[in-house]
Amino acid sequence: MNSKNLALEKAIKIAGAQTKLSKAIGSSQQNISYWLRTGKVAPDKVILIERVTGVSRHELRPDIYPPEDTKQAA
Repeated sequence: MNSKNLALEKAIKIAGAQTKLSKAIGSSQQNISYWLRTGKVAPDKVILIERVTGVSRHELRPDIYPPEDTKQAA
């Protein structure tokens, strides 16, 4: 398994397997495998993966969902 997307690997571990994650988000196992190889989760599946596994959208696709500013106004 290629380590291009550690967040996706984490989500797969939480789900139990690529096939379990794929069923939970209405995708195919082949898509999950492709995302692992490319390091990019399909944009339309990011929120679903977040809901199913708790792995944040910021971790899964920081290019689309940059981390929120955690600094509070003084």
